[in-house]
Amino acid sequence: MGHYHDHSHHTPHIENINRAFIWGIGLNLAFVIVEAGAGLYLNSLALLSDAGHNLSDVVSLILALFAFRLMKVKASVNYTYGYKKSTILVSLLNAIILLVAVGVIFSESIEKLKNPQPIEGNAIAWVAGIGIFINAFTAWLFFKDRKHDLNIKGAYLHMAADTLVSVGVLISGIIIQYTNWYMIDPIIGLVVAIVILISTWNLLHDSLRLSLDGVPVGINPDKIKTLILEDNRVKEIHHLHIWAISTTQTALTAHIVIDSFADSQNLKCHLKEILRKANIQHVTLEMELPGEHCDGNCC
Repeated sequence: MGHYHDHSHHTPHIENINRAFIWGIGLNLAFVIVEAGAGLYLNSLALLSDAGHNLSDVVSLILALFAFRLMKVKASVNYTYGYKKSTILVSLLNAIILLVAVGVIFSESIEKLKNPQPIEGNAIAWVAGIGIFINAFTAWLFFKDRKHDLNIKGAYLHMAADTLVSVGVLISGIIIQYTNWYMIDPIIGLVVAIVILISTWNLLHDSLRLSLDGVPVGINPDKIKTLILEDNRVKEIHHLHIWAISTTQTALTAHIVIDSFADSQNLKCHLKEILRKANIQHVTLEMELPGEHCDGNCC
């Protein structure tokens, strides 16, 4: 028997977020070009490292936007959940891209510490000031929906971190302008790398967890089991599995032990409704009578 899911979930924050991604991509790409050009002209590692990180953010935003578009592709016989899993793969890929960027920045900063070069502090401060505005504005675009999706959360955290990084570069430019202490430039580069590493760690952890079909962060299996058992028609629950279909949708399967099949359909509808309120959208329940369950066999 051929069967596949063709569930349509209305996710308004995903629909509205497209514009935020487009604005974020456009603004940050323009800034990357300006910042990289200024970094090369002024021989500033802080600007070049920040431009490289901002470029990785642009790539991340593009990938996330592409994944959200794939989410809208309808399910098929071969892809029974559509391409929703692509959002999880993209969040993992984005985390890996950021880790590579961290490695490059660390390497270049250490080299610069060994051989510091004179740079123009005033110009660096001006470029960083522009970066503060662009990064803060982009972070604001994702602020409202950051709790609804892992990719949106990642975009928000990266932009917020970039704002702090730009503040650091601004401070280094001012220090260089008034003290000629050029060592501050690679030091800020190292700080940039540490900030990126910290902001990326949770994204990497959560992405790996979802990629391995782990229970999504924020959902407690014990609490879900308790929630189901609160209905006095449910006597027992076993074979409970919870995993992510995408960064916004969660699935659950479970075996429910009941006394009678007489009201099983109403019970199933009720349980699906309370699980939906617990942010679990795809629910498959198998009803069993006491004594029917036996491990490893179909009863």
